[in-house]
Amino acid sequence: MNHWSGSTGSSTARSFTALLALATTPLPAWGQERGVEWGWGMHPMSWMWGAWGLGMMLLMLVFWAVVITGVVLAIRAVTGHGWRTGSDRTLDILRERYARGEINKEEFDAKRRDLR
Repeated sequence: MNHWSGSTGSSTARSFTALLALATTPLPAWGQERGVEWGWGMHPMSWMWGAWGLGMMLLMLVFWAVVITGVVLAIRAVTGHGWRTGSDRTLDILRERYARGEINKEEFDAKRRDLR
């Protein structure tokens, strides 16, 4: 059985073939001859290939890192998650055990010093 058989496969194959033909067909602008005077320095965006292009790329990455970090921190602040550390919870448990009388004052103080 042919993989491309059926109505869905046939239309998929035709779409893929059309896209491939469009992508590989040279446009009239691509086929124009360029004179000797045309070089990379004459390109309207030749500065993008130098240090400026690298700097702009790094600034773009920093910008998106700041935006994503800001969104995450805003969500955490609104929902209230992530601001309490694990040691606070362990200290709460230690206080509960002391309040219930499971440990004495010396054990409580020793364990509290260990947690800090």
